[in-house]
Amino acid sequence: MRDREDVIAGALLGTAVGDALGLPLEGLSPRRAARLFPGPVRHRLLPGRGLLSDDTEHACLVGQALLASDGDPPRFARSLGWRLRGWLLGLPGGVGWATLRACLKLWLGFGPGRSGVRSAGNGPAMRAPLLGACASDDDARLAAWLRASTRLTHTDPRAEEGALAVALAAREGAHRGPDGIDAAAFLAALPGEIARLRGEEATEDLRRALGQVAAHLDRPGADLARAMSLERGVTGYVLHTVPVALHAFLRHPGDPRAALTEVLALGGDADTVGAITGGLVGATAGARALPPEWVDGIADWPRSVSWLRRLAGRLARCFPAHGRAVPVPGASSREADPSATPHLPAAGPGEPLPLFWPALLPRNALFLLVVVAHALRRLLPPY
Repeated sequence: MRDREDVIAGALLGTAVGDALGLPLEGLSPRRAARLFPGPVRHRLLPGRGLLSDDTEHACLVGQALLASDGDPPRFARSLGWRLRGWLLGLPGGVGWATLRACLKLWLGFGPGRSGVRSAGNGPAMRAPLLGACASDDDARLAAWLRASTRLTHTDPRAEEGALAVALAAREGAHRGPDGIDAAAFLAALPGEIARLRGEEATEDLRRALGQVAAHLDRPGADLARAMSLERGVTGYVLHTVPVALHAFLRHPGDPRAALTEVLALGGDADTVGAITGGLVGATAGARALPPEWVDGIADWPRSVSWLRRLAGRLARCFPAHGRAVPVPGASSREADPSATPHLPAAGPGEPLPLFWPALLPRNALFLLVVVAHALRRLLPPY
């Protein structure tokens, strides 16, 4: 039996690590990224340190909404909708155009089933690794979570297909571990699994993209990028982002360093591609497999590394590998059995982790200044 907390912490911290490492490379071509940032992959947004962007923030919103709703899909959709409203009030330094429009619709009174906009962007896919890691063996609940998370912001069916592909990969990795992943078999079955969970056939665009991934499993990510005409960087289109992330994950399911090094070298929307890849490999290999210098190098607050670990602990208790959390005899019905996992935090399922929200505005202002400084640095050589 795999350590449930390590799996879910791996999904969260892997997302954070990929996000923070990819952020300085955001929007750069592979050639320019290699010239500006030579050498091994490491934190570069601050000297030896990294910060988190919207990719990790959305994963945290998903985790908090899962806890607040105890996994009930309609309640999850409402909770995530309110958390997206609050997230926008914090003036985040990075927000996609489709997500911005959807959040504004939420503030105008649109419900979570009507707030999404027609877009096939990769926003829903970046929220998917944690959902897959928490879903265990409940297909219906996973499909409902993904539908709610996607349609809050994106209504294009390709966005939901891409997010579901990521969630199924995370669940496969969380269940089987790195030694149990059969990449070719997983890719062959994926279109059928997506069609079964969505209730309609997978689009031809998805099938074509997954076919390219399967054809390049024995070749590096740069070859797949060339086959997909992504030589100048991976775009934010979900069927560019997701195949590239799946390819890196399936080639290196137990090696976060190799997977992220390969995928970040492709440039483009590097923070989101890195976050998805990190979340997948983290859920598969576990938090303990993440390079310590990458995890310890994240210097963010109030969503700190220790805060992310505590969030993972609560999610592990609320969403065990099979069934639901077990009440403690003589205690609140919403508390889990501490004897089952004595290393987890004391709070029970359905209790979101407190966050010092007054710090978000000044933190986001500082984040924006750092990003602007990086943008100005890009005006200088080497070109």
